[in-house]
Amino acid sequence: MAEDENNIGDDLREPDTNLRKGWTTGACATAAAVSAYGALLTGHFTDPVVIRLPRGQTPSFVLHDSKLDGDTAMAAIEKDAGDDPDVTHGAIVRAQLRRLDNTAEIIFKAGPGVGTVTRPGLPLGVGEPAINPGPRAMITDNIRELGGDGLEITISIDNGEALAARTWNPRLGIIGGLSVLGTTGIVVPYSCSAWIASIRQAVDVARAGGITHVAAATGSTSEDAVAKLLGLPATALIDMGDFAGGLLKYVRDNPIPKVTIAGGFGKLSKLADGHLDLHSKRSQVNPGFLASLAADAGADGELRKAIEAADSAGRILEIVLDAGFPLVDAVAARAREVALDQLQGSGEAEVLIFDRAGALAGRAP
Repeated sequence: MAEDENNIGDDLREPDTNLRKGWTTGACATAAAVSAYGALLTGHFTDPVVIRLPRGQTPSFVLHDSKLDGDTAMAAIEKDAGDDPDVTHGAIVRAQLRRLDNTAEIIFKAGPGVGTVTRPGLPLGVGEPAINPGPRAMITDNIRELGGDGLEITISIDNGEALAARTWNPRLGIIGGLSVLGTTGIVVPYSCSAWIASIRQAVDVARAGGITHVAAATGSTSEDAVAKLLGLPATALIDMGDFAGGLLKYVRDNPIPKVTIAGGFGKLSKLADGHLDLHSKRSQVNPGFLASLAADAGADGELRKAIEAADSAGRILEIVLDAGFPLVDAVAARAREVALDQLQGSGEAEVLIFDRAGALAGRAP
């Protein structure tokens, strides 16, 4: 779900430098708008069209479609997200421009496939088209290099409403389609910046809605389980994925009174071991750590050895559940300590550990 090369610091994973970068929806919308404006000025669409990105890069884009009709022009770009598994890769981003009389203002509108903001907390007001401030500035800056006309710019994305169902937009209150995103205009493969940005937006929306208790889950099973257990509304549920650190650090600076961390035994045992990125490439389940935690909780030598010799988190869970030993609660308690350390007094933390069937296996406090 990556969309942009944001400056998110240590919450971002290092991208694979062998992979090909791509362009955000904001960059594609900018290219479409620049070509369409050129057609309004000259009668001809620029193809390929070159734009200037915020950091000075000047990529070119080949038009997918175009149409000129009097004082209205439309140009379209097919999005290339490079080697990133972006849900909008291959989407057709369209910009329709119409000249406005007696004004130099640029007005943005949402066309088919672009959503509308319906909840406070996002960087756009309720009722605004979901064209983020970064892309708006990028489009405006590039247009103003060509002329000073007043313009109505309508951005649309083919099949955008269906694609949006595979994103966070419905949960964030963005209805009717996708968001037009991109701070730098560049998609960095597997940097996961969009995921981090979505976590932050979810926290912002929850805070703006007066929610005092959110639950952040590592996956769909734990999210469904924690929603059922706690009875929280959808706006209080955050798909944290592997980014425990990204969530906790943001809540530390943007407090919510209570945060529940929910997940499976393996991922939350890594949080208990002090890891804030729970992805398998960044952290591993440590049987030695879990055996030591079991010893602190009173496990005998035989159980400790069985834990330390286990080849997976699933096997460790089976061992301790069969023995009736409360290691899962001990893992939850240690994970809660790590979470509280990250929150630094900004809120209360709870940790819930679920098995693969969604049953509660451990809890702290």
